[in-house]
Amino acid sequence: MAKDKVIGAIVMIVGILIAIIYTLGSIVDLLFDTIWNNPNWDNWVPLVPLIDWLDWRLFVVAPMWLLVLLISIIAIWIGYSMLTTPAPVPLEELEEELAAEEESE
Repeated sequence: MAKDKVIGAIVMIVGILIAIIYTLGSIVDLLFDTIWNNPNWDNWVPLVPLIDWLDWRLFVVAPMWLLVLLISIIAIWIGYSMLTTPAPVPLEELEEELAAEEESE
């Protein structure tokens, strides 16, 4: 039971961090870029030099890219499953086999 609580706490903390970072990168950065006219407000957190990692466009494009990638992976999986799954036996053959088994009993 304690393991479940630890996993729950980790999931909760990760969710809070994602919510904070996404808010900073989307709404707050958009406000600074447009209304407050200060596009360099996030220079105090240079995670990777030369990359504006809190750019609101990144926070719009990245989830859309992940969504398209997820849909593509699901489509690939469905296509692969349809390609490798053998064709089902027709109902007439199943009925004939069932009738033959009933006659033999």
